[in-house]
Amino acid sequence: MSTAPRLTALDALHRSLGATMTDFAGWDMPLRYASERDEHNAVRTRAGLFDLSHMGEITVTGPGAAAFLSYALVGNIATVGNGRARYTMIVQEDGGIVDDLIVYRLGETEYMVVANAGNAQIVLDALTERVGGFDAEVRDDRDAYALLAVQGPESPAIMKAVTDADLDGLKYYAGLPGTVAGVPALIARTGYTGEDGFELFVAPEHAEQLWRALTDAGQAHGLIPCGLSCRDTLRLEAGMPLYGHELTTALTPFDAGLGRVVKFEKEGDFVGREALTAAAERAESAPPRKLVGLIAEGRRVPRAGFPVVADGKVIGEVTSGAPSPTLGKPIAMAYVDAAFAAPGTEGVGVDIRGTHEPYEVVALPFYKRQK
Repeated sequence: MSTAPRLTALDALHRSLGATMTDFAGWDMPLRYASERDEHNAVRTRAGLFDLSHMGEITVTGPGAAAFLSYALVGNIATVGNGRARYTMIVQEDGGIVDDLIVYRLGETEYMVVANAGNAQIVLDALTERVGGFDAEVRDDRDAYALLAVQGPESPAIMKAVTDADLDGLKYYAGLPGTVAGVPALIARTGYTGEDGFELFVAPEHAEQLWRALTDAGQAHGLIPCGLSCRDTLRLEAGMPLYGHELTTALTPFDAGLGRVVKFEKEGDFVGREALTAAAERAESAPPRKLVGLIAEGRRVPRAGFPVVADGKVIGEVTSGAPSPTLGKPIAMAYVDAAFAAPGTEGVGVDIRGTHEPYEVVALPFYKRQK
């Protein structure tokens, strides 16, 4: 029996704005409001406003919270400073990636783990199962937050119009409590677009007030509402992995080229240590397939699962593909055999329904903002 999708606190507002809605990880979410290309370009050149309330917030508190999270996750959470955030992962005992996460340190003994919408329950269950023996408590706070994001080069100016929080002192991957348009919020300088921007965690009952205030403040800066479709092309251009595409339980962080997030030097054991030690050694002696960028020479768009080919053989697989509004060409991320991973490697193509379309191999990301 299918269950009705969950609605964010902004559902009625999205519909009033004419959003095209779609089911995403069990949530009814705005896919686009008008033109995906216009929304994408607004974030690259001005600013976009997103509803990300489908993300999963899990609070971990207690004297043993840092030690517990360092055991349950691959990162060294004990070294995260107050008010800072860290990108990390949770893996299975065999090293397979369960999800990629951002962990915010909210206080001396309080942390917020933000999981992807489709994995939130799985991550919650895993943390709850792993907390035994630690002086810490795991709390499901998914219903306690709505999450709005302002992304793009104009986002600092827009935010300064609605808050007196010290945004200039707020570094990338940091968060601070403040008031935005009269609403209490955790203001985080994080995002998934490759641009400067802010993510605002607020109580659901304040979401609409905040959205309207940001819309008003953003009018002079060209801010427009943006849906999940352009969020995907933005993150693809920025070379950011998406769970279920570049990251899966079949891959370890080393297979995904993200071995840097695994901190073997931290104190004590952690889930997956043995398997990840072996994966690190394997990656050193026999490099696994590497994640690369592909830029089309033609106009046909590659999609996830399409084979990457060279010399008549399959050498890899596309994980994400889309037309790139910024480059004006179709692009893709793909895992390919190490021998074909160097930028400029010739003779590489994508099998698009039986035709081998030529592609240029490039280093990721496709797009990097000017600082």
